[in-house]
Amino acid sequence: LKPAVHALFKKLKDEELELLVQVVESRGAWESGCVLAPRGDPRGVKQGLPPQVLLCRLFRWPDLHQSHELKHLCYCAGGQGACGDLAGLCCNPHHFSRLAVPETPPPPYLKASCEHENQGMESAVTPSRRKRLRQGMRGSCWRSGLGPDAPPAIEAPLCSPLPDTSLSWSTIKDGCWCKLAYWEYRTRVGRLYAVHEASVNVFCELPWGSGFCLAQLPAAYRSCAVRRARGKIGRGLLLSQEPGGVWAYNRSEHPIFVSSPTLSPPGACGLPVLKVLPGYSAKVFDYEWAGDRECWQLPGEGPCDPHSIRISFAKGWGPCYSRQFITSCPCWLEVLLNQPR
Repeated sequence: LKPAVHALFKKLKDEELELLVQVVESRGAWESGCVLAPRGDPRGVKQGLPPQVLLCRLFRWPDLHQSHELKHLCYCAGGQGACGDLAGLCCNPHHFSRLAVPETPPPPYLKASCEHENQGMESAVTPSRRKRLRQGMRGSCWRSGLGPDAPPAIEAPLCSPLPDTSLSWSTIKDGCWCKLAYWEYRTRVGRLYAVHEASVNVFCELPWGSGFCLAQLPAAYRSCAVRRARGKIGRGLLLSQEPGGVWAYNRSEHPIFVSSPTLSPPGACGLPVLKVLPGYSAKVFDYEWAGDRECWQLPGEGPCDPHSIRISFAKGWGPCYSRQFITSCPCWLEVLLNQPR
């Protein structure tokens, strides 16, 4: 990997190197531009690895192998059909996510391997950039491990049905593609948040971020479990409406857990819960698969909107957890989709 990355750094223009330094230092906290590598030059490619795989492997995922494990984020010009119009190929490591699959194990902790690969690459950049890049490399390796999770929250008793948050016809006519409802256990906090743009950030702490800021939502009382869970939301997630469905990208440092009708095969009993690790993304809703499904009952939780997505921050639920229902999770998000017509 070292010779390939060394050669790639030498081919990048000064402005591309400076942008790469800023991206690595901020860990993707802002929607930066594309870092363009020259096209069609086989030099610097080790074992057929393209530039985006090299840099994603160096700065984010040491266990990454092939480009099919990656997905362009919605704000990357290379992932919007404009790739052929660009002068180069985008290799910004924070313009990509890894694809989540059921029961994906966490990425291995490979600090020693990362540091070994980073040695000897500095000659391709100036001394000031060298220091900043090395700090970013070191930080990326250390941050790949997750801290121990807090003890599971005690299940809240199921004493009353949840309020109906399905979208009314008047809500649908205002042009938004979804509305977001934030919950703490069985209590909804704040108003519905309408989403009109193609993507939206949901977060507590996101430098230079815009979108649905959960930190601004007041509550009369929050338990210790809720405060602990809110402390893990951090940069939260990115929801995007893309051709055919809705994607969720986990920008936080803790897993998110997702459930929607289209994550389960037709006729399945109950809804599966997908664990999405930090830096991973998943297609959490498929419009074609959803079709004209009608509302159904979830055991212990009441009616479920077939055009909705439920996302819990840091805490899972279901048969493998002490929390059987999402209403037992301290902090969770309900995404109410406008049915395409």
